[in-house]
Amino acid sequence: MCGIVGYIGPKQAQQVLREGLQRLEYRGYDSAGVVTIGDNATLLRAKGKVAELEQKIEEHPTTDGIGIGHTRWATHGEPSEPNAHPHHVGDIYLVHNGIIENYKDLKQQLEAYEFASETDTEVLAALIDSLYKRADVKLENAVAQALKLVEGTYGISVVSQKEPHKIVVARKGSPLIVGVGDEETVIASDAAALIAHTNDAIYLKDGEIAVCTAGNVEVMNLDEQPISAVVEKIETNLEAIEKQGYDHFLIKEIMEQPDTLRSTLSGRVVKEQNLLRLGGLNMSEEELRAVKHIFVVACGTASYAGQLASYYIEQFCDDVTIRNEVASELRYRSFNVPSNSIAIFVSQSGETADTLACLNEMKARGVRCLGIVNAVGSTIAREVDGGVYVHAGPEISVASTKAFTSQVSALLLVGLVMAQAKGIEPKVIEQYINEFDALPGEIQAVLDRHDEIRQVAERYKDYDNAIFMGRDTLFPTAMEGALKLKETSYIHTEGQAAGELKHGSIALVDDRFFEVAFIDEHRLFEKTMSNVIEVNARGGHVMVITNSTRDIDAETVVRIESQLQLLTPLVLNVVSQLFAYYIAVARGNDVDQPRNLAKSVTVE
Repeated sequence: MCGIVGYIGPKQAQQVLREGLQRLEYRGYDSAGVVTIGDNATLLRAKGKVAELEQKIEEHPTTDGIGIGHTRWATHGEPSEPNAHPHHVGDIYLVHNGIIENYKDLKQQLEAYEFASETDTEVLAALIDSLYKRADVKLENAVAQALKLVEGTYGISVVSQKEPHKIVVARKGSPLIVGVGDEETVIASDAAALIAHTNDAIYLKDGEIAVCTAGNVEVMNLDEQPISAVVEKIETNLEAIEKQGYDHFLIKEIMEQPDTLRSTLSGRVVKEQNLLRLGGLNMSEEELRAVKHIFVVACGTASYAGQLASYYIEQFCDDVTIRNEVASELRYRSFNVPSNSIAIFVSQSGETADTLACLNEMKARGVRCLGIVNAVGSTIAREVDGGVYVHAGPEISVASTKAFTSQVSALLLVGLVMAQAKGIEPKVIEQYINEFDALPGEIQAVLDRHDEIRQVAERYKDYDNAIFMGRDTLFPTAMEGALKLKETSYIHTEGQAAGELKHGSIALVDDRFFEVAFIDEHRLFEKTMSNVIEVNARGGHVMVITNSTRDIDAETVVRIESQLQLLTPLVLNVVSQLFAYYIAVARGNDVDQPRNLAKSVTVE
């Protein structure tokens, strides 16, 4: 992985590819490359950022109208120019997202080839080339035959000078979108690289191959049988993926949360009728009432969103048990699925490889699967039986912020609609509706204090270690806060349940650490304060983030005025988002593209 672009049409392909790769920079990568096909093939690759590649494009410009490009996040082989994509073997130029699991076996069978890189991708290129050399074999024939021999995941785009008027693309477990315009076709792994050219797109499904020419696309399966392609509208625009005057996408997306939360709730929370409704679940009230067990499956930030929402759901659905599962673990476990279970899959991108693998396993077991997804048209959104789009808009920064807030809210809506069907007392629904109504304004009040939080961040920017802690709903809040800080600032940060502090982590407390405690006035205030006192007694440097007006003995106290009784964690979480952002800025980090990270994790 990480980003694929392709172009065929009347424009200069190099420039289209360059702009497309720039649109995909947010996904995280360590090298980049393009190849265009004309009288000759011009292959340019560079370690580092797209800016390094741009210099080579300026030195070797072409007017070719066809080409493919890639930003690589290293899997097989270190970041280097030889390992960068596109890979060239014989008559084949290829870019690839995913992992070819049986590449070593295939490599042994391709004895006639000498390999210049450490990558599995070059082996795939050689395999396609070996089949392409046979008589009367077209490029798409060779690709289809090769992919039948492959184990693993792939999103690929292939060109050859032998057939300079087509691009062949295919996918399995790694997204590819084909944009169809007037006399031009644009290919990308993310819609962000398409929308400058067209709003009409074909979202390829697993096992599909597309033969792309200028303004025309033919789709087939691996058996080379034609498939009717459905052209859909891309539901975003250029303005949504621009910084709009902000220094970074991360701060822009933090600041957008009042609006994105309203988008998540719009039409689903009907305050005047004290009613909640979700049309996308595709479940009758009888089916909702029958649910006794819920699996919430996700990775990273989405997993913490699921954990936080689960704390609430188990409070108002007392006849339902909830299991929060990390997708990368669940997919390899032997686990029991009780009867009357549903599984909810949470993913911002809708392409997370481990989460998608768990979805396939649950579907194979006959479990009803729901999705909480931000990216419209993504694989998870297409594969589930029903679900909720969170409508948070494009999230460009690698560190997820606005999606977390909307994921928690969407999951809560699912739980509340289920409770509504089960006959929950109307006053409980009313309380949540009132809190949802007030939540965007409360978040805005925190955002208005961003300069104050920036000053707090300055006090802690030089530490290299931190512990985040909280109880009850503030435990997953602490976990998410710790994740934001570590991935943006590179400070070693542990998140944990505050009550677990004295079971090991308190041994770490010294002048090299600072501690962040989330404390809710309404739940377990005294219990968490006792942990703060324990840290103070050992010379800790505690920052408390709280909605309480009580006296608190801590080095720093960030107080949030809130009328909320239930959803306070979502407000306090915004404080930790701003805190992480300003520390990362103060430390001079690449805020939107933290090192070693990718936005959409489409490999294990």
